Amino acid sequence: MKQYIFTILFTATVTLALSWAVWRLSLKYKLYPGIRERDVHKTPTPRLGGIAMFLGIVAAFAVSSVNPYFAIFWTNPSQVYAVLAATLMIVLIGVADDLWDLDWMIKLGVQFLAAGVIAWFGQLQIYSLPIGGMAIGSGWVSFALTVFVIVVVMNAVNFIDGLDGLVAGVCLIANAIFFAYSYVLVRDTGASTYFNLASFIAAALIGACAGFLPLNWSRAKLFMGDSGALMLGLLMATSAIAVTGDLPPNLLDPEYFGRSQLLGAFIPILIPVAVVILPLMDFGMAVIRRMRAGKSPFSPDRKHLHHRMLDMGHTDSGAVLIFYAWTAIIGIAVLLMYIATRQNWFGEYWIGVVFGLVGIAACLVLTFSPLYRSRAHAEPPTPEEIR
Repeated sequence: MKQYIFTILFTATVTLALSWAVWRLSLKYKLYPGIRERDVHKTPTPRLGGIAMFLGIVAAFAVSSVNPYFAIFWTNPSQVYAVLAATLMIVLIGVADDLWDLDWMIKLGVQFLAAGVIAWFGQLQIYSLPIGGMAIGSGWVSFALTVFVIVVVMNAVNFIDGLDGLVAGVCLIANAIFFAYSYVLVRDTGASTYFNLASFIAAALIGACAGFLPLNWSRAKLFMGDSGALMLGLLMATSAIAVTGDLPPNLLDPEYFGRSQLLGAFIPILIPVAVVILPLMDFGMAVIRRMRAGKSPFSPDRKHLHHRMLDMGHTDSGAVLIFYAWTAIIGIAVLLMYIATRQNWFGEYWIGVVFGLVGIAACLVLTFSPLYRSRAHAEPPTPEEIR
């Protein structure tokens, strides 16, 4: 655990220093676009923070290459280099889009290419689901499914990037929960070491988000842009796919799991989905909404979840904090289900269910509170209006 804590602190420190440098250089050379109609901020702000986050993560990988504790995933360096190469591709196309607003088809093409690099050259694919060793299918089916999942998560994370500190904070919380899950999972599956690529990527992402957040919090001095948001989505999907390689094929068998209830057995493969559930919901709603209107699923609009929160009456920072709460509640609830079941705690996964239900109820109250307040303060109708 000390090595992972060092990775988080190191990545955060490097990212913070580089974020400040990128911010100053962007202001000096006026590397920022104008205000778009759908933007919430009113002052032109640099969007190149993803460069600092990427370099912070690269620095973490560089240090890990000489750290004997992380030698286990450097025994196959082509896998690591494929992840870094794909990430570089995404950052470069993201920077180009942040500066010149590229056509969505160009961006999508590069996203598929980067995902293909990870799946093909990195050999990080969804070969099977941990459901009694269920195979996905042929090699091409596994490859296509992996690429599709990575591209969807990339765009889902990018779609919620609309308020100061939103993506950085949500991804920090999501990766912290996923790191805890992957760390406990390795222990429960009897692995010989706690060090693996999935946990390392999650730790590096925690550090990158933590280092970037001080300059991104309201009012933000620097945005991560498409380069940062797409990179976070790419690496989060990659770490989730990588952890499937650490799951034993019989994970969902009652004999292995120690219980007969299938719900508890499915929890390990639900956690990677739970931590990105809000971005996935926003992405799905946006695609359906735009296609119904006869538009491209990637055409921008001002109807994302965070925009709706603002329209309800939330402040920018208030909406962001509510998103944090939703992410934490859903992720921790599913994580508690897994831990409680594996430890045979009293009530088993119902501990997580109760925590989740109470938390969701609280989040619903916070989310819709502006509507209640507006009704409470509404002026009573005049006698003429009553007549």
